[in-house]
Amino acid sequence: MTVHSTDRPGLDHTAGKADAILKRQRARESSARTYARSFPIVPARAQGMTIEGTDGRRYLDCLSGAGTLALGHNHPVVLEAIQRTVSSGAPLHVLDLATPEKDEFTDALFATLPSSFADKARIHFCGPAGTDAVEAAFKLMQTATGRRGLLAFTGAYHGMTAGALAASGGVTTKQPVPGIAADVTRLPYPYAYRCPFGVGGERGAQLSAQYTERLLDDPNGGVVPPAAMILEAVQGEGGAVPAPDAWLREMRRITAEREIPLIVDEVQTGVGRTGAFWAVEHSGIVPDAMVMSKAIGGSLPLAVLVYHEDYDGWLPGAHTGTFRGNTLAMATGTATLQCVAKEGLAERAATVGARMTARLEGLRTELPTIGDVRGRGLMIGVELVDPEAEPDACGARPVAPQLARQVRAACLDRGLIVELGGRHDSTVRLLPPLVITDEQAEAVLDRLTDAITTVGAAKFTGVQA
Repeated sequence: MTVHSTDRPGLDHTAGKADAILKRQRARESSARTYARSFPIVPARAQGMTIEGTDGRRYLDCLSGAGTLALGHNHPVVLEAIQRTVSSGAPLHVLDLATPEKDEFTDALFATLPSSFADKARIHFCGPAGTDAVEAAFKLMQTATGRRGLLAFTGAYHGMTAGALAASGGVTTKQPVPGIAADVTRLPYPYAYRCPFGVGGERGAQLSAQYTERLLDDPNGGVVPPAAMILEAVQGEGGAVPAPDAWLREMRRITAEREIPLIVDEVQTGVGRTGAFWAVEHSGIVPDAMVMSKAIGGSLPLAVLVYHEDYDGWLPGAHTGTFRGNTLAMATGTATLQCVAKEGLAERAATVGARMTARLEGLRTELPTIGDVRGRGLMIGVELVDPEAEPDACGARPVAPQLARQVRAACLDRGLIVELGGRHDSTVRLLPPLVITDEQAEAVLDRLTDAITTVGAAKFTGVQA
């Protein structure tokens, strides 16, 4: 099923124009481009959850700028903030000088944080991408502790700059960079479906915590006291894998008892995505630092590091950059934070996400290619597997990356944009905006179900999906 738009003024509804643009992109952009390979479309307009291409076709966007668009595309409060700021004559770039927009953004951000964290917090405005905030967090803790190494987890994703990449789990992007992870100790992240210990469930999470504690206390374990531990409360690129709340509380206990600063990466989980304003709120832990980006800028580039004041041992210029905060992004960020809070969109994400997850979970018996359904709030993963292969000790069947790619393409044909993640990119990820309507949620599930059903049937019949 392909969804077409009606005619709209100002759009060239021809496939030829889109094809020409895509051809020029392939010829001129680097081979590192990613999303452009998955979605051969040319967006021309967007509103809410809908993207419209130059050819007039419309798509429901369940990628949302990799979680950046908490309010969807071109939300009225975001556009109003841009127009108001531009019309006011405010300076759009003044390095790290104080501005009314920065002051208002900091007020709005701190108002959303758990009071036990915000009351003694400092904020550092970083370069405009989350990866720079991760780098800043590492440098901050290395400076404060005088230590060097880091603790990070399997399945993690923290960015693509050197330190953030070293802490990330993906092997492919690290292989061409010699020595990239020399100072990182990799720990097992609890992943019930593909448990690193082969037991699954709560027991797997318990073993992960026990392993971490014993390794750190073992004088022959090979781990020099580290500068920090970094983790995601829900792994995003790792396949929408939520950490159990009890495990997170154990990580907080283990690090606190050993005076290891705990950094929580909230780049993708923050601003209501998981059904709480910040993912740490589910477990009640108070980290030493939180890394934030994506949705906090209200669709414009912005990244910050918020941390306990006791760690503020930097000298001036210790972590700087030309684009440390952008006036427009601060204005749109303030508008977004206030809108999410006022409209109760975190609670909305919890409600709609639970409904979508329950329906997808119910499809597992009908569609054996669905191995696992998981997530939190509107951060949902559907792991696709080979149903004909033998399951492992935990009942998990082998990943099916080719099947997942076919499902992604079939979704696009049906007017739905979804992306893949997880081990071998075999998990279909859903990151719709928090403003998704009930009707849009049903449409997303209908189109995804149809895509999985059709691709799964084609696998066994040999008919092209």
